[in-house]
Amino acid sequence: MKRTCRRLLPAAAGAAVLAAVGVTANAVPASGPDELPLAGMRILISNDDSMQVAEANNSDGLGLYELRRAMCAAGADVVVMAPWQVQSGKGTAVTNSGVLTTQRRTTLPAGYGNDCAGAPSGGAVFGVCLSDGPCVKDTPGATPADTVKLALRGGLKAKAGWTDAPDLVLTGINSGPNVSAQVNDSGTVGAAIAAVDEGVPALAFSSAGDETEADFPRENYRAGAEFAARFVAGLRERSLFTSEFVLKVDHPDVSSGHPAGAPRWTSVGHGKVVWHTYEESGENSFDIGFGFCEERPGDPCTETSKNTDAEALYGEHRISVAPVTADRTYGAKTPRPGALRKIRHYVEHEAPHV
Repeated sequence: MKRTCRRLLPAAAGAAVLAAVGVTANAVPASGPDELPLAGMRILISNDDSMQVAEANNSDGLGLYELRRAMCAAGADVVVMAPWQVQSGKGTAVTNSGVLTTQRRTTLPAGYGNDCAGAPSGGAVFGVCLSDGPCVKDTPGATPADTVKLALRGGLKAKAGWTDAPDLVLTGINSGPNVSAQVNDSGTVGAAIAAVDEGVPALAFSSAGDETEADFPRENYRAGAEFAARFVAGLRERSLFTSEFVLKVDHPDVSSGHPAGAPRWTSVGHGKVVWHTYEESGENSFDIGFGFCEERPGDPCTETSKNTDAEALYGEHRISVAPVTADRTYGAKTPRPGALRKIRHYVEHEAPHV
């Protein structure tokens, strides 16, 4: 079959909170009328883009700092543990041997140094690398799932003094959306799945780039982060945090001045919005390319399912919210459909939007 994607870029460029719905998480006191909406919550943030913020196109962690900023502004206590290097496309991969090192970042990116100054943990940011020693420029990064598993299985206790699990894990904000078939590859989603595997509620946030999908404007991350803070606050107010599945949230491009439409409850599509290409470049070698499906009827990468995340994001310019579970058993029944119904109702009728 002919591939019809347009090649653009090289690959390099735990107490009961929810007893009403039967889900467990750490107890969090409800906010009083004069409190910030996330006051009293402890949140772990990770991603797959790293914590570096060194690339001119904002693809290596700027969204993480915008998410950290918004959560602290809403009153949460935040700790970041993220891959040392970019780990995009790693899915749920884990490292099976060696040593992981957590290295605290003492000088944060310009403009983000005081965002969490009033939080008990100070918004500490740790990069996690695969090294028996300090993380340096070229040290390999831990995978996204590594960072969350490490944090929840001792890292947060050792580095932040959190003797219990956090109340919530947030991953992202990813540089680029995670929709359709590439959700299976997403380290952003994979890290969130690692959290629910440990019994901790998790949400995975991603943002579209600009019209070229090669640059990721700060305003997109900021809009996504501010939505995230209000969205999480609404979930908390309604006691809707759950560790039965991940909520995957994708925010459209707003950098051209077109605001995001209201959130839409979606399913994960089966199309291939993003397509990896492999072109022979030598006797035994293939160059890896990266492109986007042109979505023409009949093309093998085109979405054919209905009510999908990609349709909401690209076709309707709306925020897509989809439930993603680590249980890959085909035809498995939802064990507590009431929780799913309540969260869907929130997304469709009560969630914040512009």
